[in-house]
Amino acid sequence: MADLTGAVWRKSTRSGGNGGDCVEVAGNLPGVVALRDSKDPGGATLIFDRAEWTAFLAGVRAGEFDL
Repeated sequence: MADLTGAVWRKSTRSGGNGGDCVEVAGNLPGVVALRDSKDPGGATLIFDRAEWTAFLAGVRAGEFDL
């Protein structure tokens, strides 16, 4: 498991200030990117290695997940 003690969490600039469905990303950790639910910061955290995260972002940009 990754050590998240030094994680710097950030919310998307597209997230509204209404407390809606938001995720926070910590990209400052060595070798991994972490995601968590902004409404439950003490809850579960998803951990991705850099290659997985890069592939996910490429898929988002290419529209692979569009409904």
